[in-house]
Amino acid sequence: MAVTFGDGPSNKLEHEPHSDRAGIPHGNWTDMTSSSAATRRWALIGAGRLGTALAAAMGASGLTVIGPLGRGADAAGADAVLLCVPDAEIAAAASCVRPGPLVGHVSGATTLAPLAPHRAFSLHPLMTVPAGAPASIFTGAPCAVAGDPVARELAEALAMRPVEIADEDRAAYHAAASIASNFLVTLEDAAERLVATTGAPRELLVPLVRATVESWAERGGDALTGPIARGDDLTVARQRAAVAERTPEILPLFDALTTATRQLACGPAEEQVVA
Repeated sequence: MAVTFGDGPSNKLEHEPHSDRAGIPHGNWTDMTSSSAATRRWALIGAGRLGTALAAAMGASGLTVIGPLGRGADAAGADAVLLCVPDAEIAAAASCVRPGPLVGHVSGATTLAPLAPHRAFSLHPLMTVPAGAPASIFTGAPCAVAGDPVARELAEALAMRPVEIADEDRAAYHAAASIASNFLVTLEDAAERLVATTGAPRELLVPLVRATVESWAERGGDALTGPIARGDDLTVARQRAAVAERTPEILPLFDALTTATRQLACGPAEEQVVA
């Protein structure tokens, strides 16, 4: 896998005014199929959190962009189209786009196949995007790219750090992202439910979570601390009893994490000494 980082270009363009018809802006649109991301006429389809945030970031970066447009827009006049729709709707949205422009999606798990027969690319910002996120949300974020070089150009224009992920690696890449982000929220929700039985709020755990993530970022698995890392089985047993009594619904999760954490504490299997 090739990993390349770059700074965004400084090209600035005036915004095109919106049209009276979805997908069709005012003004003269010319063929720019060999131009860079900064000089293309972009249409963005999909008005969810990511689509809205990307449209704002593209505009703030000086790119010419209309949208976000509604699903089903044909993006007439655009020479590059970015689909910000759910994975299952990528093929349908792509089929509505008139032939000619580059067409890309923002899915992390999906290959380029649903974009056929368009000249295709994909761009997946590796960043959680809450509702109302500022245009700067993408600055410095890694971004998985594939297909046409315009994906890398757009990532750099938005001050993201492009990383090329091949089609055959997309599912594994996206699963890793889900573990690192989505599953982390599930885990912290379980911790919040348990600590609530003591009368303490979620905020009690926040400094610990942040410090742990920062330590992991620097040290990886060597950041592991706590009773399992110390081999303190008595304390672990007492913890398990408390979980079983107070939040039995998360006991299977506690057991699974205990097993996985013991494996991490022992190191890779090939390094373990068999007695």
